[in-house]
Amino acid sequence: MRFLTLLAQKIDADEAGIPRINDVGGLLDNGLNLVYFVGGIVAVIVIIIAGVRFVTSSGNADGITKARNMLLYGIVGLAIIAVAFTITQFVIGVF
Repeated sequence: MRFLTLLAQKIDADEAGIPRINDVGGLLDNGLNLVYFVGGIVAVIVIIIAGVRFVTSSGNADGITKARNMLLYGIVGLAIIAVAFTITQFVIGVF
């Protein structure tokens, strides 16, 4: 264990490319970016699933309606994520 402690003391974070976060704004920014990234991935997966359901509905009106609603909700979710990202980047940038 002592070896790992000595190794950790010798590593320079700036030289290794590890970002330093010394303020709450940077931590908040990184946390929100992670949330937006995960939300965007989920929305895209919902859109893909809606497309597959639409194609495999075989003309079933109920299946087409469900797929269309999923597609709509996925697109609305992406739009909300984009607007929230823009607003928080503006607010964090101002303060």
